[in-house]
Amino acid sequence: MRYTDVTSMLTQSYTVMHMPANQEFDATITQIKQQIDMLLSDNSVPRNVKNALSEARKALDQPEAGYSVRSSTATYKIDEISNDINLPPYARTVVWNLLSMLEGIKE
Repeated sequence: MRYTDVTSMLTQSYTVMHMPANQEFDATITQIKQQIDMLLSDNSVPRNVKNALSEARKALDQPEAGYSVRSSTATYKIDEISNDINLPPYARTVVWNLLSMLEGIKE
């Protein structure tokens, strides 16, 4: 067996092993974006919260950045608003759920 064959096999194995995780991350990010969109369309959510959620969504939409970078940036933006006094109670629960889902995204 040649070196290039071994390298090719290892590369393919690595790709296959990590493909499900990437698909799982993509599915999680899709769910997060749907929940963010739900909050953005809600009239009872304050403007400053919507601005932070919009920035978090933009961070998640950057495919050139890695999953960790995207989730960390979104986590930072959403964490800023998680204790906002003007946030409706149900929206706060959604925000905490978003943070929980973002913490599950690690490379």
